[in-house]
Amino acid sequence: MNSEWFNVAIDSFPQLLYAAFFVTLPIALISFIPSIIVGLSITIIRICFSGKISFIMHLYVWIFRGTPLLVQLFIIFYGLPHIGIVLDCFSAIVISFTLNFSAYISEIIRSSILSIPKGQWDAAYSIGLTRQQTIRHIILPQIVVISAAPLSSEFISILKSTSLASTVTLPEIFQTAQRIVSTTYQPLIIYCEIAIIYLILTSFCYIIQMKIESKLKKYTYSMNFYYNKSNKTDFLRKK
Repeated sequence: MNSEWFNVAIDSFPQLLYAAFFVTLPIALISFIPSIIVGLSITIIRICFSGKISFIMHLYVWIFRGTPLLVQLFIIFYGLPHIGIVLDCFSAIVISFTLNFSAYISEIIRSSILSIPKGQWDAAYSIGLTRQQTIRHIILPQIVVISAAPLSSEFISILKSTSLASTVTLPEIFQTAQRIVSTTYQPLIIYCEIAIIYLILTSFCYIIQMKIESKLKKYTYSMNFYYNKSNKTDFLRKK
């Protein structure tokens, strides 16, 4: 039995590793980037605008945070074809992941903004900056620092959620594992290999996160806007 397990592990691991690096990881990366863009846009709209457009953004966040990702994926992949919108499995996964995680990222960014002392907003207004200029030149650089850790955790959540792609027949790591199990009848060793691969990927993400945080640390809470020179103020106004 031990030799059989060893042979199965040796034969299956390259297949699982290939699926992890060429399907699972690309899904996470391709979904994460637009999620940040959409999440940031939602936050800016909610802060800078009021009325119907702000209400729509609140509704968006409420819906996608309040419903399971799997349900959203099934609606997009299996439901939309009934109204004439047909998407391939990869596109459906990326779209559903982007819609879902952008809502969470929007809340991360919003909480990062709220954590910035109100005095910094007042100081920016006192030197003549508009709300948009304040967000762009003063608030956003600090948001990057404050939200680095939670955004990294969000990427890891996306990475682990890619296992849901197996439900729409995309051959990512979990779907590949199920196919191997159906032929080898060794679920224990195969699923343990998946766990090991996910641990490798998430550990790699943690290492990158720590390096990013160390580089950004020197910028944390270092801005003092009460003593800006007039020429710097003019430069920011021109922007």
